[in-house]
Amino acid sequence: MFVETVNPGAGSPLLLICDHASKFIPAHLMDLGLAGTERERHIAWDIGAASVTRQLAKLLGATAVLGGVSRLVIDLNRAPDDANAIPVQSDGTLVPGNQNLDSDRINERIRDYFTPYHAQVSAQIARLQGLGLAPALLAVHSFTPTMNGRRRPWHAGILWNQDGRLALALIEALRSEPGLCVGDNEPYSGRDLAYSLNTHAGDLGLLHAGIEIRQDLIETEDQAQDWARLLARLLKNLVPI
Repeated sequence: MFVETVNPGAGSPLLLICDHASKFIPAHLMDLGLAGTERERHIAWDIGAASVTRQLAKLLGATAVLGGVSRLVIDLNRAPDDANAIPVQSDGTLVPGNQNLDSDRINERIRDYFTPYHAQVSAQIARLQGLGLAPALLAVHSFTPTMNGRRRPWHAGILWNQDGRLALALIEALRSEPGLCVGDNEPYSGRDLAYSLNTHAGDLGLLHAGIEIRQDLIETEDQAQDWARLLARLLKNLVPI
């Protein structure tokens, strides 16, 4: 299956997820007709997010579930019937392999990539509940420094929808760190783009938040480790880890 699970039996109530961890495109999809330079861009994955997630899981002794295919194959953070779940273009780039897909090919991607990932997230939440724990979910994403020609000033942003218990506390904690510019539902809003959080936590009343970290701040392993250490230090005061 195209899912990576780190520390699958961990006893921490915190569950980390990383929807856009991978740029992998299965061989039979023929690179979706894209050049290698396009497959390395932010349109294919959340650069640096997987490294932050893995290192954070290690530091906190928490379980992490990471998606195993490119968001260009299917976006794991969108409902499968969303028109942009299998994007025909992204940030100005046409995706030839996603043009005019019939229902069989769409359903194949849902079956092979989307469903196993979300089934694993659900299974891990059920496992933690079976241990008598109240799971808390943190979704880790990253964002490109420039989009549509506009520079994004935030170092990180926290996404949330109706339940701001963890999100607002994390915003306050990050803003207390010297020199950090932290967005509240920036550069995206959790009220618009939070399928995974809503499905696995919001709808169940679980503590949850999403974090977006600017990609130029986590593009190396050392940078990712620095952010993981920062988040681990803050989360230990916000979640009963």
